[in-house]
Amino acid sequence: MWTPSRECLAQPYFLSIADQIAQAVASGVLKPGEQLPPQRQLADKLAVSLPTVSRAYEELSRRGLVTGETGRGTFIRTANANPEAVTPFMPERIPGLIDLAILKPVSDTLHLERMKSALGALAVDLPASTVFGSRPSAMFARHRAIATDWLRFCGVKTDARTVHLTNGGTPALTVALMTACQPGMTIATEATGLHVMLPLGSYLGLKVQGVPIDDHGIIPEALESACQQHVIRALFMMPNALAPTAFIMDEPRRVAIVEIARKYDLLIVEDDALGPLTERDLPTFQTLAPERTIYITSFTKPVMSGLRTGYLVAPERLLPAVENRQLVTSWIATPLIAEIAARWVEDGTCLELVQWQRARLVERHKLVASALNGVSYCSNPGSLHIWLPLDGRFPEDEFVSHARKQGVVLARGAAFAISENHPAVRVSLGSTTEEELVRGLSVIHNLLHSEPEPILL
Repeated sequence: MWTPSRECLAQPYFLSIADQIAQAVASGVLKPGEQLPPQRQLADKLAVSLPTVSRAYEELSRRGLVTGETGRGTFIRTANANPEAVTPFMPERIPGLIDLAILKPVSDTLHLERMKSALGALAVDLPASTVFGSRPSAMFARHRAIATDWLRFCGVKTDARTVHLTNGGTPALTVALMTACQPGMTIATEATGLHVMLPLGSYLGLKVQGVPIDDHGIIPEALESACQQHVIRALFMMPNALAPTAFIMDEPRRVAIVEIARKYDLLIVEDDALGPLTERDLPTFQTLAPERTIYITSFTKPVMSGLRTGYLVAPERLLPAVENRQLVTSWIATPLIAEIAARWVEDGTCLELVQWQRARLVERHKLVASALNGVSYCSNPGSLHIWLPLDGRFPEDEFVSHARKQGVVLARGAAFAISENHPAVRVSLGSTTEEELVRGLSVIHNLLHSEPEPILL
C-alpha cells in the first residue's frame, strides 16, 4: 500500500500529505479504486497526529480525489465519481477581498448606461412576442437571422436555420453534450480544461477523458492514441484563449485534429465563448468541419456579464436532437435578454463594447507584464486571464491560502484538472478595478519572491 514520504513533509503537514497523495493520483502511481492507509496507521508511519491525517483526508475529499466508505476505508475516486467539483471562484463576493478568481470581462459605467438605454427603448416598443411567445421556433426567427451577422464576426458563416438561441455558454454546453453523446459514452477534452466538465459529464452519465496539451492545445498524437485506447464519441475544446492556459490553437493543429475526428468519427464541440474578442484570422472548427461540429458562443464574456444569452450552431442532421434537448433543459432562451442582444448586434452596440473590452485588456495585460516582470506565465492579448505555473517551492493550496490571507483570491489550478494537475493559479484580469488588480498582482509578485512560510492560522 503506497504511502506519502515522511522526508518530503513540510508544514502545514495536512496540506503536504494531501499534496503528495494528489500528486500520486495525477502521476498514475495511485489509481482509481485503490485504498489509502487507515488514518491511524498513516499517522503512526509519518509521526504526525491523527487529526493531521484526518484533515489531509478531508482536504482530499474536498478536492474530489477520494471517497470514504464506512467500515471499508478511504479510496481513490474514479474520474467521474465526484460530481461536486470545487469551483475555482468564490460563490459570493466577500467585502475586503480582491477577487482575481472569477472570470469576467472588465466592466464600467458604460455598460450600465447602455443597459439602461436598452431597457428604456424596450419600454417604448417591446415586441408582443417577447412577453407572450412560448414557441422558440416561431418567436426567434428574426433573432436567428441577426445571429448570423454576429457569427460572421466570430468567423462562422452559416444559415439561420442552424442557429439555436441559448441562455449562455453553460446551458449551450449542456445541450451540446446531450446531443453529442448518450449516457455511458466518452467525451475527450483538454487535460487541463473547463472546470465544469467533470461534474457536468457525471450528471449526464458521460465519461470524460483528458488528453495531454501543449502550448497550442490538444496534442494530435495524444488524441489519436486516446481514440485507439478508448471508444470516444466526441471531443470538446476551447481553442481560442478561453482554456486555463490561455493558448490559441494554430491552424495546422486544427487541421490535424479535424483529420483525426473524421478518421474516428468524433463529433466536435467547439466552445468559443470569447467570440470576436480574440483575433479572427484562424478558421473555426465549424468552418473546417461543419458536418461534425457543434459551435458555441455567447455575449457574457466579450460584451457584458449580465447579457446572458448566446448562440449554438449545429449540423443540419443534429438540429432535431438539439431542439429537443433545448426544450427539456430550458425550453427557451430568455426572450427579453435575447431581444436586447439582437438589437445591440443590429445597432453596433455589441461590437462597440467588444472593441472597448479589447482596449481595456491591452491596458491590463500591460499592468501584468509590469507587475510580474521576470515571472513566467501564459496569456494571450484577448484572454481575460493569465495562467501562472508554480515552482516546487510553493504547493498550490499553500500559495492560494497565503494570497487569501493577504486579501487576494486566486483560482486553484487543480479546479481545472481533468487528467493532469500541474501546480498553478489562474488570475482573472477583468473581475475588479485596475487599482485592485495592481494590488493583487503585487501580492502575487511578493509571494513568488519570498520564502514559503507555514500557515499558522
